[in-house]
Amino acid sequence: MHSEMLLLLPLLVLAALLPGGDNKDALQGPTSYHVIQISSFINSSWTETEGSGWMEDLQIHRWDSDNSSAIFLTSWAKGNFSEEEIIELVGLFKIYFSGLTRELRDHLLEFQMHYPFEMQGMAGCELHSGGAIESFLSGAFAGKSFLTFKNYSCLPDPKAGISAEKVCAQVSQYKGICEIVEILLYKTCPRYLLGVLEAGKADLRRQVKPKAWLSSGPSPGPGRLLLICHVSGFYPKPVQVMWMRGEEEKVDQQHEILPFADGTWYLRVTLDVPAEEATGLSCRVKHSSLGKRDIILFWGRSVSIGLVFLAIMLCLAILLFLALWYWRRRSYQDIIGTVFLHHLPHLQ
Repeated sequence: MHSEMLLLLPLLVLAALLPGGDNKDALQGPTSYHVIQISSFINSSWTETEGSGWMEDLQIHRWDSDNSSAIFLTSWAKGNFSEEEIIELVGLFKIYFSGLTRELRDHLLEFQMHYPFEMQGMAGCELHSGGAIESFLSGAFAGKSFLTFKNYSCLPDPKAGISAEKVCAQVSQYKGICEIVEILLYKTCPRYLLGVLEAGKADLRRQVKPKAWLSSGPSPGPGRLLLICHVSGFYPKPVQVMWMRGEEEKVDQQHEILPFADGTWYLRVTLDVPAEEATGLSCRVKHSSLGKRDIILFWGRSVSIGLVFLAIMLCLAILLFLALWYWRRRSYQDIIGTVFLHHLPHLQ
């Protein structure tokens, strides 16, 4: 294989395990898939590479650089691919990582690169609601856009300079490479995508309701409060959390979202307000698992719509129980009274 082909193979193979989707009408939860690759070139003998595959925000496999193998993190991460196809793709990735490292070192000066530097790549395909699948592949150098692959062509980023132009020029010279790109992006990717969506639909459609509570943080300054709305353990990731006054959303809210090991998410939303304006504020949580029953937490009294409904039902149950108890007690007293009156003449 020509050295140019080895240099370009990483960009091609990035698309091999890359399906994604957005058929929201048919499936709730994550439906798009992408692979991320980060290669850090520390010096001429030290390179670190990380690779991972994601269904939107759910990681389903990663690349084990120590053993040059793929680790599948879910039972359905292989989609409908056979073991032979998986072995073939893993083999391509082995060539990809070793070839990228070797060729970049050999052409370092030609491509005007200097240690240390970092390269990133991302590729995938997206299923739209109408059934069409759109593929994508992009590369970055030192965190800046390097090139993209669109409409069966390699397009250098105008700001990337001569390096991106040379890479894309060489891609155009090798028709075989372009054919591989087309197969991986426009045939392999869509087929893998649809297989993963079918094999993993039970997990991808799951709904986990969030838990929410309020707290205050360190005072931002004299006479001010930092209000914090915590939302924890929800899935899928899309969620709306807003500090409100009545039906008006407050501005200048700060959001911070973090993942849990079980695949659920944690979000906190903070609001810096004057202490006298905290009264009457509420935090509203909207999530697909809640349906139309939003969680509403009022500052100073954390009560959700669900808890209010539960409290009402509990009160009704208690009233019903008391009514039945009273009715049975009166009935029992009436029976005792009747028996007593019936036997009273005999007792006299």
